Amino acid sequence: MSAPSVSRVLRQATRTISRTRNYPSTPRRLPALRHATPAAARCFSAPSMRRAGIMPDTAEPSPSNPEPEAHKVTAPTEINDDEYHELADRYMDHLCEKAEQLQETREEVDVEFSAGVMNIYLPPAGTYVVNKQPPNKQLWLSSPISGPKRYDWVVANESMHHKEGGGAGDWIYLRDGSSLTELLRKECGISMDVDGEAEATKKPGVDAVE
Repeated sequence: MSAPSVSRVLRQATRTISRTRNYPSTPRRLPALRHATPAAARCFSAPSMRRAGIMPDTAEPSPSNPEPEAHKVTAPTEINDDEYHELADRYMDHLCEKAEQLQETREEVDVEFSAGVMNIYLPPAGTYVVNKQPPNKQLWLSSPISGPKRYDWVVANESMHHKEGGGAGDWIYLRDGSSLTELLRKECGISMDVDGEAEATKKPGVDAVE
C-alpha cells in the first residue's frame, strides 16, 4: 500500500474514533416500576386520624365530667281559683307580718296592706308594691331597684321521685326563674323563711342585686 493510501486510512480511522467519543450511545431504559414496594408504601403512607370528634363520620366526644342541665321552669303549676286565693293570701299575710317586724326595728319603714295591695316604704331605696292579680293567678311586684315583675305559683320537685303535692312551692318569675322570696331577701332584707326571722332586721340594699 502506498504512503498516500496509508495516510488516508489513518485519517478516516481518527475521525471514526472522534465521532464515537462525541456521540455516546443511547443509554438503556429501565422498565418503569408498576407497583411500589411495601417498604416504600409504608414510608409514604400518612397516619390515620383516630381522634373522636375530628372526622366528619365520628361522634363528638363527651366531656369527662358532664354538668347536669339546670331545671328551668317554663310554666306555672295548675291551680284553681280557690287554691290561688289561699296561697296568695297566706303569702301576703306572712309578708305583712315580716315587714311589720322590720318596721318595729326601723322607724323610717312604713307598711300598708289593704284589699290585696301591700306598700312597703324602705328608704333609701323607695316603695315596694306587692299586689294580687286574681285574673292571672299571679302576684305582681313593683321594685324601685329591679322594676316590675309578675310571679306565678310554681311547685318544684314534683316528679316520679316525689309524691304529688310533696314539692316545695314559691312565686316564680318565669322569665329568669327567680323567686319573689329571694328578691325580698336580697333587696329588702325580709326573710320569708320560718327559721330566718333574724334576717328581717337587715336594711334594704345590703344584698341588693345590681
